[in-house]
Amino acid sequence: MKSTRRSFFLLGASSTALVLGRNSTAQGEDIEGSLRQFQFAQIDVFSSKKLQGNPLAVFLDARGLSDSEMQDLARETRLEETTFVIPRGSAVERDNGVKVRIFTRDEELPFAGHPTLGTAMALRNRLVKFKATESVPQIVLDLKVGKVPVEFTTDAAGKVFGEMRQVEPVFGEIHERETVAAILGISPSEISDDGAIQTISTGLPFAIVPLRSRRTLQSLSPDFKRLAAYIGDRTDLDDFFYITRDTQDPKIDLRSRGLYANGEDPATGSASGCVAAWLVRNGVAKSGQPIHIEQGVEIQRPSQIFVRAEKQGDKVLNVRVGGHGVEVMQGVYSV
Repeated sequence: MKSTRRSFFLLGASSTALVLGRNSTAQGEDIEGSLRQFQFAQIDVFSSKKLQGNPLAVFLDARGLSDSEMQDLARETRLEETTFVIPRGSAVERDNGVKVRIFTRDEELPFAGHPTLGTAMALRNRLVKFKATESVPQIVLDLKVGKVPVEFTTDAAGKVFGEMRQVEPVFGEIHERETVAAILGISPSEISDDGAIQTISTGLPFAIVPLRSRRTLQSLSPDFKRLAAYIGDRTDLDDFFYITRDTQDPKIDLRSRGLYANGEDPATGSASGCVAAWLVRNGVAKSGQPIHIEQGVEIQRPSQIFVRAEKQGDKVLNVRVGGHGVEVMQGVYSV
């Protein structure tokens, strides 16, 4: 995705390093002759209310941390993901974006949705706080998957909404309904006819599984051993992702669940981008139509995710995933 100077003007006058450095000693600087300190913020993503949504830890200046230290810290936070901002000079950031690395407790990811949105929002908050600019319309992150821009708007109540533009969707394998139903322990008739069960990637590949009823979604209990065997050596499939249009709430367009072997995800921004592409490709949503997805209800972490995508001819593009975020705590790691 091409970044323009205007899209990243906010870091032209003051780089991430300078802005974050005003309240940070995170560049490996010795404290009292021995300790290095690294500031982090924790933000609940895809929610405007604290203690809802998907929590994320953002290390605001990770220069001086090794790969193994980042992985250990991600394991220490015990969150789904932890991100590490690597500030660079203003000219580099203007052209290439802010470098960010994303870690789960077990590995580094090339992309993930709620860490992208949450990190950009944490950076935006600090740019505003330190008056580097009066408004921040956009921040571009430089991830392993490429550049991902995040645009910001503020409503009349002062709530900040961020929306990322994910990479262009890639449509992959179509999966047999009977096979998927057996893995999920449900009848094939409980899978919707809205569209095929298909793998789609907008940064990470998920197979979108549409279900007829909310009751089926709520009671899902996949056979994870069987699912792992099915995924096997497929490098183009990360996991299944489950949706239903039966929300029983006129304000919610879709309900979703991210059920994985290591637990349930309160909000899966990467998979939600795949859902947007799936909806438009199958004619369930119109080109550009905003869709409100609710996830995480079953684990008492309700998340509000807003998606849209466009269709030009047979091509789906301009996949966008957005939501709010609220910071809940800050801390310092000393080593």
